[in-house]
Amino acid sequence: MGKIGFKNILGKNNSNLGLIRSLIDGSHNGICIEDVSGKIWLDSSEPYPAFQFEVICENESVGLVKGGEKSEIIALLLEQMLQSESEKKKLGSEVLNLYQEINLIFNFSEKLAITIGAKAISEITLNEACHVINSQYGVVILWDEEKKILAVEASVGNDFFEEEKINNHLPLLRNIILTGQSEIVSNIDSIARAGIISTDIKSIVYSALKVKHRIMGAIILANTESDKYTAASLKLLTTLALQSSAAIESSLLYEKSIREAKEREAAMRKIFDASEKFVPYQFIKSLGHEAITEVKLGDQVEKIVTVLFTDIRNYTSLSEQLTPEETFGFICLFNARMGPIIKKHNGFINQYLGDSIMAIFPLNADGALRAAIEMQREVAGLSVDLQKKTNQMIQIGIGMHTGPLIMGITGDLDRMDACTISDTVNTASRIESLTKHYKASILLTEACVEGISDKEEFLLRNLGLVQLKGKNHSIKLYECFNCESEKDIQHKKETLAIFNKGVSFYYNKSFAEAVKAFGEVLKFNPNDPTAIFFLNHTQRMIDSGTLENKTGIVKMEEK
Repeated sequence: MGKIGFKNILGKNNSNLGLIRSLIDGSHNGICIEDVSGKIWLDSSEPYPAFQFEVICENESVGLVKGGEKSEIIALLLEQMLQSESEKKKLGSEVLNLYQEINLIFNFSEKLAITIGAKAISEITLNEACHVINSQYGVVILWDEEKKILAVEASVGNDFFEEEKINNHLPLLRNIILTGQSEIVSNIDSIARAGIISTDIKSIVYSALKVKHRIMGAIILANTESDKYTAASLKLLTTLALQSSAAIESSLLYEKSIREAKEREAAMRKIFDASEKFVPYQFIKSLGHEAITEVKLGDQVEKIVTVLFTDIRNYTSLSEQLTPEETFGFICLFNARMGPIIKKHNGFINQYLGDSIMAIFPLNADGALRAAIEMQREVAGLSVDLQKKTNQMIQIGIGMHTGPLIMGITGDLDRMDACTISDTVNTASRIESLTKHYKASILLTEACVEGISDKEEFLLRNLGLVQLKGKNHSIKLYECFNCESEKDIQHKKETLAIFNKGVSFYYNKSFAEAVKAFGEVLKFNPNDPTAIFFLNHTQRMIDSGTLENKTGIVKMEEK
């Protein structure tokens, strides 16, 4: 606000000047009004006694009234006019300041309303404070209740605040900025000695960031000039602090809720991931659910699937050569190699059964057969590694069958379990056991072959009909030999026609011709174990006599 003078009350077009003239004319007394600079504002031009009276406003001299003894009245009147003008000026200034403050708060509130994140809100608040309070340096510090440390959320002036040192002087800073007070710091020696602020800082003002009775931190402004801050500065900073505190609090709560939600989601994801290792996701999805939490007791679905069984041959003999720990380690290694192959070909492990695996392929038999071939090749490599350690080699048999299967959730309300119920499972298991008799690596039923979309991809041999123990009907059996060595594959291809004739002779009960056919196969490929099986089996039937009672179906007397 500018200094009040005679110009404010006696200037051009001011009605006060006419009033003063009227009083002077009525007193019949010569009067001169002169300001402190010597400028004459009014002179009656009549001789006047040498009396003069000083005019005071706001404890400062404005000028003199010279004249007769009665000129003191004029001086007093001028003082009243000046005082009234001063008060009007003050009121106008206060109104203007109030308007500016309201406008500042309004604009600041609009900025806060569109800002997300405690850090961003802190930066806006600090920039606004440094701008309107004209500060070179500033910092917003928040108290982390969980970690019990102070954290700098925003700063202006890189050399002002030593963030790495603040938590080394927590008691000092807590007494200054975490008391909930807002003030101008007149003595900054203790902070400077601690090395928290740069040595050229001369004045500091701060205001607490708080919501209700909770102290969140503080906004601190600093300057290299002494006595830079006033009560008005403190009032404005406190206003900004109050505005931003609620926004920061809301943002912190929102960030906390988001963080907790992510943590809960991560925890649930861990549970789902762990659950999926026990109950495959494909099993859950087959029941029409996306998560194990949706599963209910009694859920079930019937599907046409391909069931695959694999079993380690001579596992008992192998385990006798190993310690229990080594045996367990081997089984873990074996399963770790087989599991990904099954998953790769769109199947899932239904059960790990010690040295056996039961897998389900919901889509088609192609994936199951591709998986079987790759598993046999993987076992060949694993067997080489095992032979180096134990002098033992391993082989597996794989059998599969396609048919209807019920997948569902059984048990009781306190203990539920995923289960499969179907004769398809039993048949697939029996087919796997036949690999030992037929000396084949992979066996599959006619139902599997019919479910293969691209039969040209696979090398198959028809093994005729087999009647499983306990079954009334026979099923057609096939061998897949894609997984064998190039030499064996070539031999089986070259003898395929005569092998098929041998199987046909056997089926039609032409056992002598069958013996001849399988004999011819073995002359060309003496290492064909399946041909050896048929030759020996047929020869035993011939040797046993009464062929009229025999059938062209291989009957299994054991599971």
